[in-house]
Amino acid sequence: MRRARSPDKQPLAAGEGAVLTARLVLWPAFFAGILIAWAALWVMGQEVRGFAVYGPDFWLALCRAAAADLAYLPLVAMWAVMAAAMMAPTFVPALRTFLDLPPPAGRAGQAVALVAGYLAVWAAAAFGFAALQAVLGRAGLMAPDGRSLSLWLNAGIFLVAGLYQFSRLKSACLSRCRAPMTFFMTHWRPGAWPAFHMGARMGTDCLGCCWALMALAFVGGMSNLLWMGLATALMVVEKLPNLGELLTRPLGWLLGALAAASAAMALGGF
Repeated sequence: MRRARSPDKQPLAAGEGAVLTARLVLWPAFFAGILIAWAALWVMGQEVRGFAVYGPDFWLALCRAAAADLAYLPLVAMWAVMAAAMMAPTFVPALRTFLDLPPPAGRAGQAVALVAGYLAVWAAAAFGFAALQAVLGRAGLMAPDGRSLSLWLNAGIFLVAGLYQFSRLKSACLSRCRAPMTFFMTHWRPGAWPAFHMGARMGTDCLGCCWALMALAFVGGMSNLLWMGLATALMVVEKLPNLGELLTRPLGWLLGALAAASAAMALGGF
């Protein structure tokens, strides 16, 4: 005689199916979004049919614009796209952990809300980065491609980023970024809005540990995809629980050495 299926197992099976669907749909969409963001950055730096989509005239107009000017908004949009391209890859371990949680966690709606909350924090940070770039541009310290024109400014950026590697705030934020399971066990609540809130909290921790490394874009230039790719790789590795711990302090010393080298070049008139 065929054994009747227990009614209490029906929701679990349905939940597992929803989570599986979320994985099959969300991962391709997530990585496609990252590729689109990087492609957008590349296109912005090219000339299409003789028109500079993201060329010197565009940069000069943005860098000279006041923060209240409408030209400031495209600069914010650029930083938002750059943040999505660089920071979304660092969120992969957290998203994977979320999707591995047992039902009813990890469903598509909640997962999308989680990612949206995370990226919303970096979108908000784009306003600050854009304002700083506008100020530096008006002061004549920023090239049209978003690259610093001052060795002393480079030295200052390297020094701040290097010292921040040893700070308690960096350590606290980074430790939470490296332990997404602990975070979800502590803060998980059902529903899309709680998932968005969790994503925003994780985004805040991520901003707390990565803002100084993001600021290195002012040294290499926003249109330098190789420079930004290197920074992304460093932030991805630094968030890994074991390997990342071996990177944080040596990276701080390296950035300090680059600060000293930049200052020496400035003093030497190079």
